[in-house]
Amino acid sequence: MDVNTNGRPLKSHEWVLNDLRKQLEEGRLAVGDRLSSVVDLAAQYGVGRSTIREALSVLKAMGLLDIRQGGGTFVKALPTEPPHPGLLRPEWVGRAESLRHILEVRRVLETGCASLAAVSRTDDDLAALAETLRSMEEHLGDEALSEQADVRFHEQIAAATHNPVLADLMASLSQKLHDSMKDTRALWFYAERSSAERLLREHQAIFDAIRSRQPQEASTRMEQHITKVEQVLGEKGADVPSR
Repeated sequence: MDVNTNGRPLKSHEWVLNDLRKQLEEGRLAVGDRLSSVVDLAAQYGVGRSTIREALSVLKAMGLLDIRQGGGTFVKALPTEPPHPGLLRPEWVGRAESLRHILEVRRVLETGCASLAAVSRTDDDLAALAETLRSMEEHLGDEALSEQADVRFHEQIAAATHNPVLADLMASLSQKLHDSMKDTRALWFYAERSSAERLLREHQAIFDAIRSRQPQEASTRMEQHITKVEQVLGEKGADVPSR
């Protein structure tokens, strides 16, 4: 049985990933080559399509593949540097699980914050949130600034509750929020403009509910936002072509 560097048995997507990466490194898959479809690769490896999508997701994040929506998956030139710290380390493929754990905490904490913020927010709170949304829109193509605005938006919602305990809890999670958002974007294609625009719309919907003083709607919108992020980490394999 194949194991990783920590002695843990490899998951299906990990050994598919390792095999494809070996083919890329050995030149059996050359720059510009188009990979077989997800359906064909699943049959070739004897695994489910979600397993193939997850392996391709990691290879794309490593900068080894170019996945074109509706156009296929192509081999890219080997990057001179990893696009995200640690992406080329074997342990990267296990990070999705820790991201899911952080999202579970966010679901519990942030849905409550959104609901309370809709009741307790002030005009100053709205102004701060609106300014952050403008920054997110202005910097859709700038990953670093977009990530900073994203984290700031969620922290401002906690501040708008005017509950110092909730604000402190969010502040204590600040670095984990930064890390999780950076990891999620790097691994699951949030850097693509279409995904960035979708995220902006989701944040706008949360803001609208808070502005309208609709606590249940604010909580629901936050729940939907986090659920969509979780779905990207799930079996569907975001933006990976299904055929």
